[in-house]
Amino acid sequence: MPVTLVRIWRGWTRSGDAAEYEGYLLRTGFAEYRGTEGNEGVFFTRRDVDDRTEFVLITLWDSWDAVRAFAGDDPGRAVFYPEDGRFLVEADLTVSHYEIFASRRAPAGVPRT
Repeated sequence: MPVTLVRIWRGWTRSGDAAEYEGYLLRTGFAEYRGTEGNEGVFFTRRDVDDRTEFVLITLWDSWDAVRAFAGDDPGRAVFYPEDGRFLVEADLTVSHYEIFASRRAPAGVPRT
């Protein structure tokens, strides 16, 4: 199935906790996203802003059923892991979903002309 949905969540840590939280995200969320049928891609991003680090998690899905398989009955609610509270100083409790109506992705290794 083609990718049809983008799911976006944001959370913030103290900058000093960012590297440890990044590792935690890779062991928990990243692994679970990739293991959920219908997940078509994961982008975990971060940027430093003053004394905090903002994390934006962007995931691609092939259907609402796939999103619900990951997030549960309320796909608009953020999914948290047991130790998130140890790291996060602020977090969105909800996520944003966007339907993809057009996209283009250059094949890997093909130069742009």
